Amino acid sequence: MNVPAPSALIADDEPVLRTELTGLLAQAWPQLRIVAQARNGREAIDLFDRHAPHICFLDVHMPGLNGLDAARHIGRRAHLVFVTAYSEYALQAFDRGVLDYLVKPVAPARLAETVSRLQERLRVDQPAVNTEDLVRELATRLQLQGPAPGAAAGAAAPDRPAPLQWIRATVGPTLRLIAVDDIDFLRSDHKYTLVAWRGDDGQPAEALITVPLKELLPQLDARRFVQVHRSVVVNLAAVSHVVRGENETADIHLKGRREVLPVSRTYLHLFRQM
Repeated sequence: MNVPAPSALIADDEPVLRTELTGLLAQAWPQLRIVAQARNGREAIDLFDRHAPHICFLDVHMPGLNGLDAARHIGRRAHLVFVTAYSEYALQAFDRGVLDYLVKPVAPARLAETVSRLQERLRVDQPAVNTEDLVRELATRLQLQGPAPGAAAGAAAPDRPAPLQWIRATVGPTLRLIAVDDIDFLRSDHKYTLVAWRGDDGQPAEALITVPLKELLPQLDARRFVQVHRSVVVNLAAVSHVVRGENETADIHLKGRREVLPVSRTYLHLFRQM
């Protein structure tokens, strides 16, 4: 009798993090099938009811219905793993060892421990634990602690996620965590996005990521990042000066970089007062 491969759902409002966790799980647990990915708690609930995965990786902080809301709905029908950016204070609710959690950015070694526990629970056919009381306690702790790390104070409404704070990129053999504040510009490159930022030494650096620019743009702080061309988004803080061209176009010159970015006619109005 063939035993079906274990399946999982990943819920996170940041596409970059869903992609990254999917990749890490593929390395740590090749047999695990990711059957669904959700952008918020409501999608997580709907996709769980449709696919009935064995395991759910739930981001605690998501717009609208969050990971805790989804956990209440799922109950004991799946093994739950919470993914969170909160401090250890909030994580005390996990200390009993009943609930699994991962802290952003997810460390491969920590993920390996979680995978090992999940594999053992599935191997012995251990039922998912009753998490209702612990989820309630965790929700209380998070309310006391306040917004998630990196969230703008008072800026994010319940149905509007805080701006993206960092981006993961592979540079050679190294996985880099790039602070969005350090990014000078992003440029579409077919199915990829070129991320241009300042490294730890302040020097220009670049990397390609697999997330399309159109998916990244809505997650950026609109007060700082603006689209200036159909394929270019720039950090206003990185702009040195703008040179007007012919036919209602312009070129953006950046601080400390040689690249010159085009401004198309559609977006020229953004710089008329500069």
